[in-house]
Amino acid sequence: MRPRAPDDPRAALPETAPRPSRRHAELGLAFYDVVEPARFPQAILRYRNRPWAERVGLGSLTDADWTRHFGRFEPLPGSFPEPLALRYHGHQFRSYNPDLGDGRGFLFAQLHDLADGRLLDLGTKGSGQTPWSRGADGRLTLKGGVREVLATAMLEALGVETSKSFSLIETGEALERGDEPSPTRSSVLVRLSHSHIRIGSFQRFLALGEPDTLARLLDHTITTYMPEIWKDALPDRAVAFLEAVSRRVARMGAQWMAAGFVHGVLNTDNINVTGESFDYGPWRFLPHFDPDFTAAYFDTNGLYSFGRQPEALFWNLSRLADCLLPLAEQPRLEAVLRGFGPHLQDAFATALFARFGLALAPEEPTHRFVGAFWRFLAESGAPFERVFFDWYGGRASEDRAQASPVAALYRAESFAPVRAALEALEAASPGRLAHPYFAGHAPCTLLIDEVEAIWAPIADRDDWSAFSDKLAAIAGMADAYGTGLEGPGPG
Repeated sequence: MRPRAPDDPRAALPETAPRPSRRHAELGLAFYDVVEPARFPQAILRYRNRPWAERVGLGSLTDADWTRHFGRFEPLPGSFPEPLALRYHGHQFRSYNPDLGDGRGFLFAQLHDLADGRLLDLGTKGSGQTPWSRGADGRLTLKGGVREVLATAMLEALGVETSKSFSLIETGEALERGDEPSPTRSSVLVRLSHSHIRIGSFQRFLALGEPDTLARLLDHTITTYMPEIWKDALPDRAVAFLEAVSRRVARMGAQWMAAGFVHGVLNTDNINVTGESFDYGPWRFLPHFDPDFTAAYFDTNGLYSFGRQPEALFWNLSRLADCLLPLAEQPRLEAVLRGFGPHLQDAFATALFARFGLALAPEEPTHRFVGAFWRFLAESGAPFERVFFDWYGGRASEDRAQASPVAALYRAESFAPVRAALEALEAASPGRLAHPYFAGHAPCTLLIDEVEAIWAPIADRDDWSAFSDKLAAIAGMADAYGTGLEGPGPG
């Protein structure tokens, strides 16, 4: 019989009131460690995500209350009385590591999305040492926090299923780091995301040889995050779960590729089972199409390069399938894995059409356009984001595209197949082309040089104006694309 998720005792309250939860605590101490947050010398609020705060019922918090909860970690009423550092294992650059877990973060609280009812996590980064810190200081540099705020805002605007940077507070400590000038300023970040259950969460119980606990995690995950896939027989549940995760991870990977995004560290502990991108370290956006483009300076073999991200995601899903072998038959799990490629292709077409503001078309014109566009990027060296900006809406943007600084590329032979494919496609929302964003001279981008230019005045003279200006520009782009909060939440 299907377990029943507990009713939310606050479900009948007005839609503006927060609806907290302690759902993850029901799993028990085999899944987490109860920890204390660090005590920081200062708590200077640098960023709060007001739209998402409103959406989860926390928009009315004063700055002082916000800092108490997200800088001092006073518990949110109705959620966990103490933070939970989650336990997991994982493959890091294909090497198995059983000594992982939340080493500089914890699950602070859970609450519901007031728009669609989803359970959401408030998780931290830089909140202090835990049993899984492995001798590290458990802190986050302020630059790392700024970079994550920028990354999540940009990805959300580009239509990627991503965690949201909810809060960034400077904490007044001087940190020593080997990969940036030190001492450097410190911060604590709070992210809002749809689960922190990772592939590595399942790997831990496979390595410990605990199939009953593995099945318990499986059932908790299904009933909490994907109840629509429930099957009464355990093997059927395991297969349905792998299928659901495969589709979600394929969608995430396809959205990265359409956004020109390189995550940088696609280890199994960085892939959650709800298919939502999170935990941004050495990320990058492409200047132009380059399959070998990497984000992490330590990724010397290009394992997680832009063009190899789908391969990396498939490899990680295969490790999840390994975890389910004690619960389901191998041939059935392998059959699910074979569907990842088709899922990825379909999701990529959907993501690409969304990025161009085009209405979905029948299979043949869809494939023709996708192939022609990808070949054009590879052959022309065109600026990646510029092409989407110039041709948003398809043929309706012909005049604007011909006025672009790179218009010569659109008159070249390599673009002719793209132009021909566009003849069969229509704009999904032609009215969006009247948005002021498309009257600008250039698209909003977030290349590494821009990130460094945003950070420099913060580091030099505590000038946050470039940071605020970039977030405002990203919000304007999101409004033009219709990827802001006026639309439905991610699935």
